[in-house]
Amino acid sequence: MGAGERGMNLFAWALAGFVLIHIGISATGLRARIVGAVGEWPYRGLFSVASGVLLTALIIGLGQVRSDPFDPLNAALWAPPEWLRWPAYVFVLFGLSLAFAGLFTPGPTFAGFEKMGLERAEPAHGVLRITRHPFLWGVALWGVGHLLVNGERFAVMLFGAMALMAVYGARSIDRKGAARDPEGWEKFANVTSNAPFVAIVQGRNKLNVAEIGWRGLLGVAIAVTIALLHQQAFGVAAFST
Repeated sequence: MGAGERGMNLFAWALAGFVLIHIGISATGLRARIVGAVGEWPYRGLFSVASGVLLTALIIGLGQVRSDPFDPLNAALWAPPEWLRWPAYVFVLFGLSLAFAGLFTPGPTFAGFEKMGLERAEPAHGVLRITRHPFLWGVALWGVGHLLVNGERFAVMLFGAMALMAVYGARSIDRKGAARDPEGWEKFANVTSNAPFVAIVQGRNKLNVAEIGWRGLLGVAIAVTIALLHQQAFGVAAFST
């Protein structure tokens, strides 16, 4: 087995495992059975370790694939037209900004904060007014943005899987929230939306940029920094043609 084939196998298996534990375990009834057997916090610890190991293997495998120009996963499935890079910039930069702003905004969809804010008269604040799943939708938009300008097999596998996993995960969290606290969740869901900006467009909430505040500015700063360092970190300039 050559280095390229080993890289392809490591990348493919790590990606499959990462998606499996997030969709096949965390988003199904299997999670509840495991929690019942080992406890909530031991489960979260094991899940975090498994996610970290698989993510590390995924990054290593991807590096091996991309270092071998003859690896089959580098073959192009489609050739993106030049004009798609402009919407891709918007999706990726907004997605990263949304994701990082969401990380700094705990709420009922944030692990460990499931009850947070549900008792308030206005349960949604900050970036949660845009979507009750800012991190997951940020990942989804980041993935879609990359799909618009990357037609290689590995890119379609990686960014497509991440985007689908994020959207599916958001729906799973909604189901768990409704089952955990039907009354509190209904109050929260009535003023928020799963997909970004839907509740605002429907008049169930309003955008409050000042309320997002430093979290939004930090999210934008991180997104821009990643874009500027993209060449050094990933070998490809973010704003290239």
